[in-house]
Amino acid sequence: MKNVCFLIGNLNNSGGTERVTSLIANKLCEDNRYNIFILSLWEGQKPFFSLNTDVKTYSLYNIKPSFKKQLFPTIKKIRNFVKYNKIDVLIDVDSILCVFTVPALIGLRTKHICWEHFTFNTNLGIKQRDLGRKLAARYCDYVVTLTNRDKELWEEGLEKINAKIVAIPNPTPYENCNNQPSLDSKVVLAVGRLTYSKGFDLLLQAWKQVVSVKEDWKLQIVGNGEDESKLKTLADQLNIIDSVEFIPATQNIAEYYQSASIFCLSSRFEGFGMVILEAMSFGLPVVSFNCEVGPNELINHHYNGLLAEPLNITDLSDCILEMINVPDESYKKYVLNSKMYSTKYLIGNIVDKWIEII
Repeated sequence: MKNVCFLIGNLNNSGGTERVTSLIANKLCEDNRYNIFILSLWEGQKPFFSLNTDVKTYSLYNIKPSFKKQLFPTIKKIRNFVKYNKIDVLIDVDSILCVFTVPALIGLRTKHICWEHFTFNTNLGIKQRDLGRKLAARYCDYVVTLTNRDKELWEEGLEKINAKIVAIPNPTPYENCNNQPSLDSKVVLAVGRLTYSKGFDLLLQAWKQVVSVKEDWKLQIVGNGEDESKLKTLADQLNIIDSVEFIPATQNIAEYYQSASIFCLSSRFEGFGMVILEAMSFGLPVVSFNCEVGPNELINHHYNGLLAEPLNITDLSDCILEMINVPDESYKKYVLNSKMYSTKYLIGNIVDKWIEII
């Protein structure tokens, strides 16, 4: 059996990265050819998403380590973990981790895979991520991107690429959903971490324009994050607080997908857009900013959703209103198309692609 280890920041977090890592790990664990480990840099012993009991979880630190102060001790800890557990394949769940893992694996026969979850053109203000990408391209066996467009950006943006770059999308966590959404619910749903990149401030401004026309509609925002108080203050300042509901991150997100009419993604940038795929699995038409990477590989304009001009608040509100106002027959077509499109991303199909490179 092969020992396969996913290295992640903190498995306790509730984001899309942790969700999809758990999905892939669980599915691989069902295959008796693999022993699956998940190693968190810090914490990680209370995973937010459910794991197969055979998936082994470990952590290096109790609190988040400093990249600069604990660089060499972290490299040594990873190397010792890989050697002690005889890891055959190490998968970095973020290119920035290659700063640690590339030197940690020197001289070892461990296959090394970098799994990129962000778009190449965004480093989230962390210069070490740029270095990690250079190291991944040069020293990893594979770099996995979530979209074909991001694969192109890696190939165009880096020199000395020795790794094989492959695009493997995220899988949907939901299959065979019998949900039948309706415009009668009068709910627009948004899900994600309450942080700058997700653009909920832009969504609230767009919502002010929507609710001025559709007073009986509600916006639900599900998620936790550092911008929670700012966003609630903004909603109050915009005088839309009565039509906006902030809901903490939950493991039972399905109930919110099931009770919504439309899903909206307002991200400034995306690597893929896992929540789009989740929403489509429940048949929800999706309105999204047309980010450079991600949404336009999942949404076909006027087929299973609508794409708004990036960062254009008025265009986003117009698209939401257009979807609210579509005739029932057109809405039903959107619903059907969303469900059909999501089946391309069933977990079995996606894991087969991972098995090819593991």
